Amino acid sequence: MSDTPKFEVIDRRRMKAEAEEEKEHVAQPAAPAEKQEESPGPRLVVPDPEPETASAAALPEEEGMPELPPPPTQEESRQQKSAYDASAQRLEDLVRAQNPAMGAPPPVGFDTLVQQLYLSAMIQMGAGTQEGQRPRIDILGARQTIDLLAVLAEKTKGNLSEVEDRTMQTVLFEVRMAFLEITNMISMQGVPAPPPGKR
Repeated sequence: MSDTPKFEVIDRRRMKAEAEEEKEHVAQPAAPAEKQEESPGPRLVVPDPEPETASAAALPEEEGMPELPPPPTQEESRQQKSAYDASAQRLEDLVRAQNPAMGAPPPVGFDTLVQQLYLSAMIQMGAGTQEGQRPRIDILGARQTIDLLAVLAEKTKGNLSEVEDRTMQTVLFEVRMAFLEITNMISMQGVPAPPPGKR
């Protein structure tokens, strides 16, 4: 739980019905221990200390995060994976029925993930644009994809084979260089001033 105090805004306006109800009932005086002076405006709300529980002893980075549902059980995960595999096999059978000459798809591995992120970043930076067409660049999307690659590289550090690590470092270097080239071109063109009266 955060140590930051929270404020609560209290609406002290009286509604007509409430004012009449208060006139009808005579309020009994509060006990001296419970008597609090009410002042208009916001007041500091201090939460009551809660007993130490396993959920209250959350890690600092988990504070403020929404509560997650419980993870699936091993049995639920096993059933779900079995259903997924059967569905994927049916889909593959349908595709092969339409194209009998097609071979089996390659297995999906770490290199496939890196290649997908690499292709996404390059396409977001305008690669693959047909000749004669103006490239459509999503520089903010490309930055996010490059950052995802960097997170993946950081989280898998020490767990990759030599080939996987070299692939990851090469891909990161290439997409970052492409990003630098595009951002340099954008900054050379400058940002146009807004039209008068549109500030």
